[in-house]
Amino acid sequence: MTEKKPALGLNSADGAIAYLLLRIIVGVNYFNHGFVRIGSMDGFARAMVERFKDTFLPEPIVYLTGLAVTPVEFVVGILITIGWLTRSALIATLGLMVILMYGVTLLQDWGTAASQLVYDLILFVLLAGLGYNIYSVDYRLGGGQKKPGRSGDSAIAPFRHGRHTPSPNP
Repeated sequence: MTEKKPALGLNSADGAIAYLLLRIIVGVNYFNHGFVRIGSMDGFARAMVERFKDTFLPEPIVYLTGLAVTPVEFVVGILITIGWLTRSALIATLGLMVILMYGVTLLQDWGTAASQLVYDLILFVLLAGLGYNIYSVDYRLGGGQKKPGRSGDSAIAPFRHGRHTPSPNP
């Protein structure tokens, strides 16, 4: 008997392992973005104010945004790495990326904007691929089944019932 493969050509086991590794890589990246700046959040925020001084953005908004970036990156990094509240963490991270993209394009920093588009694409893949998130705290806490209303749970039920493609409705 041959194993069915989803449209991407991945079998469920390979897809789940690839998803796990990509999720950990992205999570560690965001965690370290936040972790290395925890002791210098004020300095980071002030540097952002300096960078945006010639734009129309009000200094207090830039400063508060600068203060918020570090803890958000730190927390979503942890959540994404361990796969807990994964869906919510990915959505929050994409929301952060919208704010950061607005800033860098306002500065016309197209190189950074291009780099951020790569992050955005990877975050999209992780969010769209939640059905492969079976090696996660979400999966463990959910007992291997998707529970409606629990953010972070993924569409993992097909893996438990012998199907080899993720559900299109995470």
